[in-house]
Amino acid sequence: MSLRELNKRTIICELCSNEYDLSPFIVVPKEDDILACKTCITQIENPEEVDVNHWRCLNDSMWSTVPAVQVVAWRMLTRLRKEGWPQDLLDMMYLEEETLEWAKATGEHIEEDENTVIHKDANGTRLANGDSVVLIKDLDVKGANFTAKRGEFMRNISLVHDNAEHIEGRIQGQQVVIVTKYVKKSN
Repeated sequence: MSLRELNKRTIICELCSNEYDLSPFIVVPKEDDILACKTCITQIENPEEVDVNHWRCLNDSMWSTVPAVQVVAWRMLTRLRKEGWPQDLLDMMYLEEETLEWAKATGEHIEEDENTVIHKDANGTRLANGDSVVLIKDLDVKGANFTAKRGEFMRNISLVHDNAEHIEGRIQGQQVVIVTKYVKKSN
């Protein structure tokens, strides 16, 4: 975010209006960013740490004219929709077609039944066949006698259809199976 853009916006979290611990948060896959507080960023990136009541702030921020803020608001409301009140806000929310496509890019909006195998990376982003991922940790590859280094890319992955924690792909020319909690989706 340029200084000019920052000066146009109020210096508060664009989601919850907090004034402290602010930093840019990149909204993938467009890589546009918003100004968000540490609390919001932590809860966006770690779905298991979500405090549902914190996100009642979206009642106001969902009306932002900034598309990236609209995208994050839509994604969080979608993630929390089973709570009841987020679904009511989603029903009121309007997004331009291009902004809605951007919001749906992570795949979180897809209804899943209890038998659906959903593969998610370390940040909770949904993975699909053909995606590219990057390793977030050095991993010893059993049977291949090498260590896959943090930062290495695995392109054109395949999902293991019966195990949500495993994906397959090639690293250093070897076909390997990697645990999803050690990868991050790449754009």
